[in-house]
Amino acid sequence: MDMKRINAGKLRAIGYDLRERVLRVELDDGTAIDYAGVGQEVWRRFSTASSSAAWSFYRDNIEEEFHGKRGRVSTSANASRAALEDLFRASGDNTKDQAP
Repeated sequence: MDMKRINAGKLRAIGYDLRERVLRVELDDGTAIDYAGVGQEVWRRFSTASSSAAWSFYRDNIEEEFHGKRGRVSTSANASRAALEDLFRASGDNTKDQAP
């Protein structure tokens, strides 16, 4: 499923699988929610809403109308960030052991 990056309220990305009629939203806390049975017209209206209107549209027309299955966002970007944090943490630990 192709995801569209968005910055509206707590929304960070949205995507839609036309064949399966599944809408996925990714929130800023790393939660991913899949909503089954979402029609193409709801997706069209949601995906074309302005940033200021998308959060309200989500809350009023998706979150309240469809049952969502929660999960966690698992992306290579998250893995890359964790690897960088580990790298910098390791190099910072090494400097503590060195004499001035």
